[in-house]
Amino acid sequence: MSMTINSTNLSLQAALLACNEAIKKAYELNIQIAVSVCDNAGLELAFLRMNGSYIHSIDIAKDKAYTSASFKFSSGTWIDIFKNNKHLEQGFSNRHRLIPFGGGLPIFINKETIGAIGVSGGSEEEDILCAKAGIDKLNLN
Repeated sequence: MSMTINSTNLSLQAALLACNEAIKKAYELNIQIAVSVCDNAGLELAFLRMNGSYIHSIDIAKDKAYTSASFKFSSGTWIDIFKNNKHLEQGFSNRHRLIPFGGGLPIFINKETIGAIGVSGGSEEEDILCAKAGIDKLNLN
């Protein structure tokens, strides 16, 4: 029996690169966002907030990243889970830091979650586009 577990985590440099690319996409979309990137445990590595972004977007972006890292799937997946399991919606919707809508995406390398990104400030679709841009810049696939 092994007494330790090895895991791979996103680096600070990669987190900063993803944040900057998400911001770049937000400029293209003409929106102001907050973006957070965390490691595989949901601990924040990098955060940026554009001037003029909503103040509530700060915590929402951080919680989207945390939600995606902790469950290892996109934060928007909860919408479908709740559709089929109303009892889960009642219990989970009140959980601290759980964000059940799009804009949080896990970051994978070789099918292992190494971190997550959360974006808030645009529409749900715009947040997802910014988060994807941040991940795509990392060229992990």
